[in-house]
Amino acid sequence: MEARMKSPADPELVGAIQQIVKAAHSGGVDARLLELVHLRASQINGCSPCVFAGVRSAKKCGETDERLHNVVAWRETALFTEDERAALALAEAATRIQDGAPGVTDEIWEAAAARFDEKQLSSIILYIAITNFFNRINHTVREQAGKTW
Repeated sequence: MEARMKSPADPELVGAIQQIVKAAHSGGVDARLLELVHLRASQINGCSPCVFAGVRSAKKCGETDERLHNVVAWRETALFTEDERAALALAEAATRIQDGAPGVTDEIWEAAAARFDEKQLSSIILYIAITNFFNRINHTVREQAGKTW
């Protein structure tokens, strides 16, 4: 499979996206946690460029290979904190919004809200949304893994 476009974004659009990412990182949430959220949403969506970039970014933030290899099975391991579990559950529910999916249930929301303040929740939600945004662009243009932005 080959990419359909060299780059779907012009420099002005890239700058705007970078501002959104910067805003998400300004909410007081550990960058490693945001990268775990990004990785999990990208795994769900099967977005290989975002999985590639997410692993690379998480490692730059100090994340371990062991934990990165287990994000896909975070419920079955003791490697993740309760904060991380709440954020990962929120990421999964907010990403899986296809027909008939329950989305973010009250239980999932309450678990996240018990661990994060509103500013932090806003950052996590924004990071989930921007991840899903990138995942959809990458699927549409058939972007290949190995590139970072």
